[in-house]
Amino acid sequence: MKNHIFKRPCTRMLALLPVAYALAGCATFSQEGGFNSVEQTTQARIGKDLKWARTDADRDAIDQRVTELLAKPLSVDDAVQIALLNNQGLQAAFYELGISEADLVQAGRLPNPHFSMLRARHGDEFKIEQAFTFNVFSLITMPQAVAIEQRRFEQVQRVISMQTLSLAAETRKAYYAAIAAEQTLAYMGQVRRAAEAGAELGRRMAQVGNWSKLQQAREQGFYADAALNLARADQAQIAAREKLTRLLGLWGERAQFKLPQRLPDLPKSADDLPNVEQIAMDQRLDVQAAKLETEALAKNLGLTRATRFINVLEFGPARVQEGLRSEPYKRGYEVSLELPLFDWGTAKVAKAEALYMQAVYRAAETAINARSEVREAYRGYRSGFDIAMHYRDEIVPLRKRISEENQLRYNGMIIGVFELLADARAQIASVNSYIEALRDFWIAQADLEMTLMGKPSRRAVPRTAMAGAEASAGH
Repeated sequence: MKNHIFKRPCTRMLALLPVAYALAGCATFSQEGGFNSVEQTTQARIGKDLKWARTDADRDAIDQRVTELLAKPLSVDDAVQIALLNNQGLQAAFYELGISEADLVQAGRLPNPHFSMLRARHGDEFKIEQAFTFNVFSLITMPQAVAIEQRRFEQVQRVISMQTLSLAAETRKAYYAAIAAEQTLAYMGQVRRAAEAGAELGRRMAQVGNWSKLQQAREQGFYADAALNLARADQAQIAAREKLTRLLGLWGERAQFKLPQRLPDLPKSADDLPNVEQIAMDQRLDVQAAKLETEALAKNLGLTRATRFINVLEFGPARVQEGLRSEPYKRGYEVSLELPLFDWGTAKVAKAEALYMQAVYRAAETAINARSEVREAYRGYRSGFDIAMHYRDEIVPLRKRISEENQLRYNGMIIGVFELLADARAQIASVNSYIEALRDFWIAQADLEMTLMGKPSRRAVPRTAMAGAEASAGH
């Protein structure tokens, strides 16, 4: 009678095995590894191509495209495209997608079944116990674990998209800074040459007794300052170009890429964005990622509360032989259950609740910071436009008129050559200030565009959701 009682439940549980393995078989890797979402986001936001270099063919295609873009002076769009294809740090970040997808696939697979055996002998008598069990609780919690990991996978896609867009914005800023640094270096060279001419003329005037030592020292001081500013401009130009080179992922001969000789002209008007905060709330990927993290942890909290008392539940067929070796096996099933005698799961639930509330406040912080950042960026953009336009329309033309008038006075011998040289230095300085203002405007525009899309988080991609699910399911 006892054998028959064991047999019926065992048969029922064995009937669940095909269902369990069918569910586990659905957990497979995708062909594109979640990269399509990042690629589509990049194309929609900034209109640039992405390629994940997973094969030699992919790397060859990237290399060929980069070579084509480097064949001519780089535009800002070309520079961004090279960075998105060739930056090694971004390629490394893409593999976070593979890591996250592996976690997702693992969450959809049952743990391997367990086989246990006990064999004891006393003379001619034997005792043999054999059991084949699998984790039933993993089957029960699998849908929740998969849902949690699916949300995390989507969050990783958004984080990688943010890193991609951030690289594009940083490349734009470095591009404008590099061109401005080269222009500044050229103008500082002109200032130094004018100061050098003044210093040499002053030295000769002092030699023939037409100048005092004070006047000569003043011109020599102008020259010394100009030489120092030129050295600083040269170092700034090297640093700006090397930063752009790093973002482009270039080295060797490719690092000798060509840039345009001057910055793009100021646009006719600045963009008017009265609802800039709402645009940020609708579009920013970091706000969306924070919401996803909060939802995933809320789901995990529900799973943790449901499984706080049961960590391991294993069930499977078993057979036992006692007595002589010729005796038949007694068949039945074995159940393994962890009893909550010492750990009632309260610490696990408290941890899940703390993680959830932490995510809630971080999401609120992200939204508040996003509004402030976009306001600041927009004001910086408008201010940068106004300053650059003031230099272009007021200061530079005014300095030019002054220079023309001084030239006429010099031709009429009303002023001397030193006044003319001093005016030339002042005019060059005003042009250089306009270059800096124009550079700052284009950088402010890149900052505004990035702020509207989001800001990469300094925190690593959270793995707490799956960690909690694994603890609950006993994986």
